[in-house]
Amino acid sequence: MDRSKFKHKTSISVRNYEVDWQGIVHNANYLLYCEVGRIEYLKDLGAKVDIQSINGNSRVVLVRNEIDYKSPATFDQLLNVYTRTSNVRNTSFVMESMIENAQTGELVATNVAYHVWLDSISGTPMTVGNEFRKLIGAFEGRDCEIV
Repeated sequence: MDRSKFKHKTSISVRNYEVDWQGIVHNANYLLYCEVGRIEYLKDLGAKVDIQSINGNSRVVLVRNEIDYKSPATFDQLLNVYTRTSNVRNTSFVMESMIENAQTGELVATNVAYHVWLDSISGTPMTVGNEFRKLIGAFEGRDCEIV
């Protein structure tokens, strides 16, 4: 992943209950950090991320989540979660995350998350809305492929 393409950052401090018996962050928590980054990214862009939008005419579901672990994080460490949208297709979009140690800049993990836009009643894929496309395009510019 090209770090220069990431324009959004969220910082997270590792809490004691996120650390496993080996003294490092449990592997599942890195996915939660990426999810926090995605939600903050969408909120900062002005996307509606609330219970009314979730229960509206459409919904977004995560259909695939890829993660590569690069180095461990430990208790009380400050992490920077960088988030971007890399592409928007007809009924789906892809978001990427990079987690870095805020103090050293060491890469902790990378994530690619695939989302599908669904009709809330039928559950079938539907076209990603124009408002969402415009928000992403305005923020990401040339760094996001929008079809």
